[in-house]
Amino acid sequence: MADLEKKAKEAFIDDHFELAVDLYTQAIALNPTNPDLLADRAQANIKLNSLTEAVADASKAIELDPSMAKAYLRKGIACMKLEEYQTAKAALELGASLATEESRFANFIKECDERIAEETGETKQAVEAPVNTPSLKEEPEDVSCQAPMVTPSKPKYRHEFYQKPEEVVVTIFAKGIPADSVTVDFGEQILSVHINVPGEDAYYFQTRLFGKIILDKCKFNVLSTKVEIRLTKAEPGLHWASLEYKKETAVVKRITVSSEIAQRPTYPSSKPKRVDWDKIEAEVKKEEKEEKLDGDAALNKFFREIYQDADEDTRRAMQKSFVESNGTVLSTNWKEVGTKTVEGSPPDGMEMRKWEY
Repeated sequence: MADLEKKAKEAFIDDHFELAVDLYTQAIALNPTNPDLLADRAQANIKLNSLTEAVADASKAIELDPSMAKAYLRKGIACMKLEEYQTAKAALELGASLATEESRFANFIKECDERIAEETGETKQAVEAPVNTPSLKEEPEDVSCQAPMVTPSKPKYRHEFYQKPEEVVVTIFAKGIPADSVTVDFGEQILSVHINVPGEDAYYFQTRLFGKIILDKCKFNVLSTKVEIRLTKAEPGLHWASLEYKKETAVVKRITVSSEIAQRPTYPSSKPKRVDWDKIEAEVKKEEKEEKLDGDAALNKFFREIYQDADEDTRRAMQKSFVESNGTVLSTNWKEVGTKTVEGSPPDGMEMRKWEY
């Protein structure tokens, strides 16, 4: 095991990070409770941008040795690359309390504070990465955020998820697992599950989640047929397109429109509009009444208005007198013309006019 650890360190120094991870993995298989091996593999995983694996290794190292400052440092660095600044800050502050002489903890904590302030809208200025000192080789050369390639271990157990507006429920179908064999770690946007049953191969599941979660509201239960994990969404109503974060996946929020400003949409319709014929008739009559005419047109208009407003006897008198006199007499007295024939007798020199009705 010592020989494997030595070769792993040499591979790391020579920038052969994949080889270093392989060698550390072999060494850990021989001594799975060695926190130094886990912390050093976390360092190599950071170099490979296998960030969720780095967080899992560092968390396991902290679990085995809570006083290991470098494990907190590496967990903080990996979380910063994952843009999980709250989780990173918590780990870095614990590490700083164990290594008070190490100034790099303070530098990273300061950067976390600035990034958190940016997220909450307190500042809009870009933050430069702190300058690393060469004394600790485990620090990455920069803390620029990159999306990790999620490479889970061999799927010994099947898992699936479903969601509600407020939470995501992850189910790992592991039957008959003792509760004390299950460890679940929650990060700001990380889920890490470790199932270690004596005499069986250990199961690891780590992933960067699609969205952020509220750590103190997350919980898990070990049941007879499964492990059920409930993740409370930091943004209620946000639909997770998948459980794992993917760089190309667009984040779409569910938007609720206030009823005060919501307006019912209107659409074109083939249904004919209702025509108010009474209104149109009234407008026409008004126009006709206000129309100014002269000559025969004015006279005809005048007679039409008399006829339109007259009672039945008056209309009969007007019709009979006009017809029988060939348009030369127009009487409105039915009693006078009703019992006799009206004869035409225009005045001498008067032009005959025909009234149209």
